[in-house]
Amino acid sequence: MTDTAMLPESWRGVLGEELQKPYFKELTEFVEEERAKGPVYPPRDQVFAALDATPYDKVKVLVLGQDPYHGEGQGHGLCFSVRPGVKTPPSLRNIYKEMQAELGTTIPDNGYLMPWAEQGVLLLNAVLTVRAGEANSHKGKGWEKFTDAVIRAVVDRPDPCVFVLWGNYAQKKLPLIDTERHLVVKGAHPSPLSAKKFFGSQPFTQINEAVKAQGHDPIDWQIPDLG
Repeated sequence: MTDTAMLPESWRGVLGEELQKPYFKELTEFVEEERAKGPVYPPRDQVFAALDATPYDKVKVLVLGQDPYHGEGQGHGLCFSVRPGVKTPPSLRNIYKEMQAELGTTIPDNGYLMPWAEQGVLLLNAVLTVRAGEANSHKGKGWEKFTDAVIRAVVDRPDPCVFVLWGNYAQKKLPLIDTERHLVVKGAHPSPLSAKKFFGSQPFTQINEAVKAQGHDPIDWQIPDLG
């Protein structure tokens, strides 16, 4: 399980060593024990889906989430995103509302954010697995060390990136980011608990202005309807 082949090819050079460290072996054993006891999300083959969808050299924007959705069939390894056919969760509904008010986009009929990932938006959760029905159940087991290494790898690239840190949890990662070279967009979390502060923060305009200033094509935020 600690074979670097688990990682998408473009990330192996910068993250392969992490898989050989003692903490990652312990983490892997913990997750396998959890899977033996009951459902763990996302499925084994989608734990690194965010890295798979957005290659290392293609990252323009890094959005940091907390941990995967813990309902059956929801999460598929991209933060805030759910599989096609699954009801759009509240935080993502609020993201869509802000996009509509800010950019004039339409509210899509799905919560599948793969079109963002394919344009260079790395949708990274700080914790990559969760026990069914129990939010934060895999917190503090080692995933944070691994995803900190992901953040540092993006920070260390010659090519700058925009880091999106919504909420206090994500903003704790600020010390990892060289803010001289990279732009950070901070704001309230889009969850219903803090959405009043999130609405009107205009993050998508800020992100695209920075992406353009960094010499990249802006992100087309409109998620197509799946019908």
